[in-house]
Amino acid sequence: MAKLPLRYKSNRNVVYSCKYHVVWTPKYRRSVLVEGVDERLKVILNELCTEKECELLAVEIMPDHVHLLVEVDPQLGLHTFVKLAKGRSSRLLRQEFPWLKSRLPTLWTNSYFVSTVGGAPKGVIKQYVENQKGV
Repeated sequence: MAKLPLRYKSNRNVVYSCKYHVVWTPKYRRSVLVEGVDERLKVILNELCTEKECELLAVEIMPDHVHLLVEVDPQLGLHTFVKLAKGRSSRLLRQEFPWLKSRLPTLWTNSYFVSTVGGAPKGVIKQYVENQKGV
């Protein structure tokens, strides 16, 4: 696969290209991202990215984990983005799907995996994330 051209983003202070592959799991790796929870989570993540001016390049939600390919402004910071994504989604999903409260004390684990995507062509990583359901 050919490398995609490098596109830079900017705000008032920074010109950047910061793409990350992020993975996190529900508490106890329970398979609770089903029955509409997965689709609602995609909406929540899209809304957050729009609000924080991040770009959600790819998302795949498995029953027991979430994969994102996201470009985040370095002034916002990846840790802040993940904290907002997990906090908001936990609060909203547990309100909208009460059965999640009975299954888990909190929706997400405190940890997550992150890898920068600078070394690999973005298309390869995007394809990997999008093909998770087939694995």
